[in-house]
Amino acid sequence: MLNKFCRVPLTACTRTLADVAMGRKPADLVIRGAKLVNVCTKELLDGYDVAVSCGRIAAVGDVSASVGEGTTVIDATGKYLAPAFLDGHIHIESSMLTAREYARAVIPHGTAGIYYDPHEICNVLGLDGVRYMMEDAAKTPLKAMMTTPSCVPAVPGFEDTGAKIDAADVAETMTWDGCVGLGEMMNFPGILASAEPTHEIVAATLAAGKTVTGHFSIPDTGAALNAYIAAGVRCCHESTTEMSALEKMRRGMYAMLREGSAWHDLAEVAKAITRHTVDSRYACLISDDTHPHTLIGAGHLDHIVRRAVEEGIDPVTAIQMVTINVAQCFGMDAELGSVAPSKCADMVLLTDLETCKVDEVFIDGELVARGGKMLVTPAPYRYPDAARNTIHLSPVTEKDLRIPAAGTVHVHVLEVIPGRVGSYDRLTEMTAEGGELRADGEHDILKACVFERHHGTGTVGRGFVKGFGIRHGALAQTVAHDAHNLLVIGSNDADMVLAVNTLIECGGGLVAVRDGKVLGLVPLPIAGLMNDISAEEMDARVSALEDAWKDLGCTLPSPFMTMALIPLACLPEIRLTNRGLVDCRTFRFLPLIEEKP
Repeated sequence: MLNKFCRVPLTACTRTLADVAMGRKPADLVIRGAKLVNVCTKELLDGYDVAVSCGRIAAVGDVSASVGEGTTVIDATGKYLAPAFLDGHIHIESSMLTAREYARAVIPHGTAGIYYDPHEICNVLGLDGVRYMMEDAAKTPLKAMMTTPSCVPAVPGFEDTGAKIDAADVAETMTWDGCVGLGEMMNFPGILASAEPTHEIVAATLAAGKTVTGHFSIPDTGAALNAYIAAGVRCCHESTTEMSALEKMRRGMYAMLREGSAWHDLAEVAKAITRHTVDSRYACLISDDTHPHTLIGAGHLDHIVRRAVEEGIDPVTAIQMVTINVAQCFGMDAELGSVAPSKCADMVLLTDLETCKVDEVFIDGELVARGGKMLVTPAPYRYPDAARNTIHLSPVTEKDLRIPAAGTVHVHVLEVIPGRVGSYDRLTEMTAEGGELRADGEHDILKACVFERHHGTGTVGRGFVKGFGIRHGALAQTVAHDAHNLLVIGSNDADMVLAVNTLIECGGGLVAVRDGKVLGLVPLPIAGLMNDISAEEMDARVSALEDAWKDLGCTLPSPFMTMALIPLACLPEIRLTNRGLVDCRTFRFLPLIEEKP
């Protein structure tokens, strides 16, 4: 794949690089005396130098002949020199930051490139939203490599989104310089059933010679997994068990081992490497969804490398899993992912290998961060007004939340799982009061409603959830994957109404309410998903909201991320969308109230 993400194309500088390597021309930058983390051979090599010119690596080893009068020389004695990190699957919007602020947050942690799937903003604004994000990211040093959203909506027929993407749209984006592949193919039922529209989307990507990324969230490791991979899907980040990750690697699929803010899968999936004598080349480490508290408090890929080492993965292997393995997955290892001649000079200097302590970060040979601080300031970008007025929903009343019923009935209740993306379908006995079903805070059962907010259709999905530990109060958010309709859960209708109407008024965001009072609010005016404040300010606001969650009794890690998955109809077992309750095992609508248990 032709790399559009290096400052100077290799075709334009081969003679210069050769001259620098041979000592005929001076290098722009020389890093001396480092211990090289060689991800090509899985070696640590003492006392290595690197010469850089035109933003690329000209020579590795003894490069003293490349030092000239204008060469910047950095003494890296006692430090480890490694390729800068690549995140193979990330949704920028999940940080609630714009691309600019996201770049400012992750680059000091050693991240030089991300393969991002902007399907959140695409579900709200379509390809216009994708273009806005690409324009925003292009103003930063971060190599933001876009994978076109493949499933807008995520599972057709089960939800209403702000836009739709088809094979013609995907084919168009494959001609864009910033596009490197297809975003996660969540519609695995369409792949398995050989549905023509789904396979046409994959075909448009393959015809362009680009990578199809996956989302295979069911435990099947037999015919279904074979069919999914056979359709051309290159990688998958949805492994939650040791064997699901291992079986994917055994079939030549890149298993992207996830450790996000809410999805703590690494403790289990790392066993695919640590318990088996296998080559780890088909394993990557990715974040998927990371909120500001994690970015500010723990880090980005440096944090995930540390977690991998804690789970027993060798440090050099872990670094391979955020560098060369990722580049190979996307067919871009000819220019990214290693410290080697001709490659982009994307590098990190580490003061400690075991803890992946990042000191300096170079992108295209430019020192962009040191000591955890950015040294360059990306140009600002303003999202247009069309991206800031996306809540098309009239104020609601308690009548809009009502669930009619009589007597004692059996209800499908969605139970969330702490730290995991899955859910349980709990058939639960509930008794109506005054002709309707109400939340039961004493038994951790909250009412849930999903309001369509894109086109003013008036559709509302109503149901019940448990697992949050909240006895009194309400929570609402417009971050509700993947359609991002307005989701509210609560113990009483009055607080739920206040939560919904608060978000309508502020243009979207996250809110916590109790006893008629707003306890915490994070406005997200850009598509109802992001705010253009700094990561530090967003962290403070989200932390205040999480304190409000705790005041309500919630003990889940990253609870709003767990809540955001309630409507995502491609994750087992059941989900609630604006159209109703969905059985994600059989892909059919479920009645909320069952006739018989």
